[in-house]
Amino acid sequence: MELLFQQLEMYYDELVEIRRYLHQYPELSFQEVHTPKFIADYHKKLGLEVRTGVGGRGVVAKLKGGRPGKTVALRADFDALPIQEENDVSYRSKVDGVMHACGHDGHTATLLVLAKVLASMKEQLEGNIVFIHQHAEELQPGGALAMIEDGCLEGVDVIFGTHLWAFIPVGEIGYRSGPIMAAADRFHINIQGKGGHGAQPHLTKDAIVIGSQLVTNLQQLVSRRIDPLKSAVLSIGSFEAKNAFNIIADTAKMEGTVRTFEEEVRDFMENEIERVVKGTCLAADANYSYSFMRGYPAVINHEKETMFLAELAQKIPEVTNVFEMEPVMGGEDFAYYLQHVKGTFFFTGAGNVDRDIVFPHHHPRFNIDERSLLIAAKALGSAALAYLKKESFQIKNS
Repeated sequence: MELLFQQLEMYYDELVEIRRYLHQYPELSFQEVHTPKFIADYHKKLGLEVRTGVGGRGVVAKLKGGRPGKTVALRADFDALPIQEENDVSYRSKVDGVMHACGHDGHTATLLVLAKVLASMKEQLEGNIVFIHQHAEELQPGGALAMIEDGCLEGVDVIFGTHLWAFIPVGEIGYRSGPIMAAADRFHINIQGKGGHGAQPHLTKDAIVIGSQLVTNLQQLVSRRIDPLKSAVLSIGSFEAKNAFNIIADTAKMEGTVRTFEEEVRDFMENEIERVVKGTCLAADANYSYSFMRGYPAVINHEKETMFLAELAQKIPEVTNVFEMEPVMGGEDFAYYLQHVKGTFFFTGAGNVDRDIVFPHHHPRFNIDERSLLIAAKALGSAALAYLKKESFQIKNS
């Protein structure tokens, strides 16, 4: 472990260099071409077994240890977002309207340099390490499920993943057993009323009024229908019914999102939203259409692997605090990996108030304290090595 840390420190400059290079050339979900080629070429130079086009655009590299043992998977995503960068930095995005505004460039750099260090130790490895580079995390249906269906978890015993997190100061690591990120679902509602002249409302069925009432009614699902000890979020993000100032709207369209942790609550929200829509429109004598699109499921960490990671994180010199964090209502398709194998997903602090690295993910000025790259690499690397050593010990003594 000490050797791992020392070598990662030696390659810190390369870590930063790769991250900044990728940051300058971001690619959108399902449009990644250069990035997966860069990743594959890097792993091939290390002598690893490399598969490209996994699940569409994913890359999987396998490092076979010199001794028999279990197989650990480490995952990083590499897609960017349709955002125009506003950071005044030397490595700002060179692609108009596209930016790494969530840290995926850092995730990729972390895994590549970690692979380089671990490859130099392959003869001492008691087992195998699979590096999963996933495309399209930002856009549903995402890349994880397709990569799993294409065999990226074949033979894998455990998986670890991390997210560089600007809401946590650099030097801190947040973990949580059980639900740590929410299921992220989306719904569409179309209200069909009866338009008319603004001076004659009695001859119309005002879609804006109906929609406004519906927005209010839907908020009561969480506040009055969900157990207060359970969690749910319902947000209307779009309400469209544009007309001239003196026209009563014929139709209104709404889109929103639902975030939950438990499948029972998720099912309830899907069904109850339609019930409220139906009742509201019935009272106004209007028609409607409703669709509910399930996104990523909740990220449910396995307890044993989570506590295993938390204990190891405390031994990283640069880590000042390891804490059990509150669940995050954001979604992540890492959830699918954890439905197939045991593992954990944790957060590596990347914020820094003193350096004005305080902007949220998906913001035009999002950035990370690059010291977080080294901490993430050490956390993932120590998890892989410790797990293989532990499992090897158990095999030898079974």
